[in-house]
Amino acid sequence: MRRKRKQGHVSNDRWLLSYSDFITLLFAFFVVLFATGQSQKKKQDLAASIHSAFTDMGIFDAHSKLPPLTDAGGAGNAAVPLPADAAVPESPEQAAMSKVIKQLQEAVQPEIDRGVIRLRKTPEGLVISLQEAGFFDSGAANIRSSSLPVFDRIADTLPDTPLRVEGHTDNVPIHTVQFASNWELSSSRASGIARLLLLHGNVHPEKLSVAGYAEFHPADSNDTPEGRARNRRVDIVVLNGYH
Repeated sequence: MRRKRKQGHVSNDRWLLSYSDFITLLFAFFVVLFATGQSQKKKQDLAASIHSAFTDMGIFDAHSKLPPLTDAGGAGNAAVPLPADAAVPESPEQAAMSKVIKQLQEAVQPEIDRGVIRLRKTPEGLVISLQEAGFFDSGAANIRSSSLPVFDRIADTLPDTPLRVEGHTDNVPIHTVQFASNWELSSSRASGIARLLLLHGNVHPEKLSVAGYAEFHPADSNDTPEGRARNRRVDIVVLNGYH
């Protein structure tokens, strides 16, 4: 008589294996979607920020007579407009700075075109560079009387915000009765501009600071006459942090 084979235990939970595989694949799919979306958003935000900053500075202005403004050693490239959907809303601080830049450009556009005033953005704020060629005689600290109307137009646009006035020179040594070195010349020029700002009435003393950097914070190379000319300047820095 044959013995009956014992039937093996049949599991009814095998569907859990397929279900867990499906859930794992679904989770991986959504992780990929999320990572892709975050990457695209960051790229769009970065591109929009760069476009906004360069537009504020007039770099993308097709009618500008000057090459694009760049930092020392930078090279201007052709601007490619960004799509409209990449634009992001400005913060109150960015909107306030954009307004100041627009007012400045309208007030001193002829001087910007001639290269005696330069505008650029830095992490600290907006830098208004008064080039020596447009405002000072060589080796002198007092602003030219013929440049005072231009200076008044600049002062009229400055907001009620902390400002720093910085004096800069090239690396050519100076030693006169009045100035023993470039430190004294740069500091004296910065102090003179600060004094004029205070006399103008729109700037409060507690929001104003002065610094002289001599030749040690160049905007360009000192190896060429053009670079040295750009380094001889007084910068009015409109500091960030206001609305």
